[in-house]
Amino acid sequence: MALLEVSDLDAGYGDLQILDGVDMTVGDGEYVTIVGPNGAGKSTVMKSIFGLTTYMGGTVTFDDREISGLRPEDIIRTGIGYVPQNDNVFDSLSVKENLEMGAYILDEVPEERYDAVFERFPILEERKGQKAGTMSGGQQQMVAMARALMLEPELLMLDEPSAGLAPDLVEEMFDRIDAINDSGTAVLMVEQNAKEALRRCDRGYVLVQGRNRYEDDGSALLADEQVRQDFLGG
Repeated sequence: MALLEVSDLDAGYGDLQILDGVDMTVGDGEYVTIVGPNGAGKSTVMKSIFGLTTYMGGTVTFDDREISGLRPEDIIRTGIGYVPQNDNVFDSLSVKENLEMGAYILDEVPEERYDAVFERFPILEERKGQKAGTMSGGQQQMVAMARALMLEPELLMLDEPSAGLAPDLVEEMFDRIDAINDSGTAVLMVEQNAKEALRRCDRGYVLVQGRNRYEDDGSALLADEQVRQDFLGG
């Protein structure tokens, strides 16, 4: 049984349709990556699942509940966490205040929630009083991921988590995502570093012009000569 099931999804922005019949699943605890050329609609898939686009048709089901067309504030309560690519921290708030915002739907944030994310991202505990906007790009990405984990989601969606990071930090970021998945949290990720993402994930989807083009195990997509030539640089 799929934890997340996207079926024949049409979505876009206003009257502009971007996604045309997209199908996608994520199993319980699975690690799935979406790759494809610029403009393929990869980020739009993530935003559509999280209720941030214009819903035009199809279904999105999470944990046996249809969430198609729901508002983000309702979707987050179902057990989905989402980290957008840009503007994903509150610059003027401290690290701890950012984490509090991640758990805003709770009347009181249990201290163990902070402990859990600080254990995963130790540097954030050291800098919990620092304003997020003064941190490096890699540290801000950690803040954004930690904030999304404050509600202990069943599914964590990450949009281009390595974008803008220094090359020596990219592998560390992927290692952290692996660890999150290894702990039992399902991951759905859009990633520009397609080869590395496919090498690490369980399954991958190649999206082209808002439609599914390929779906297979990550290793199989990496080994597919046509996929490599068309989308992975050979």
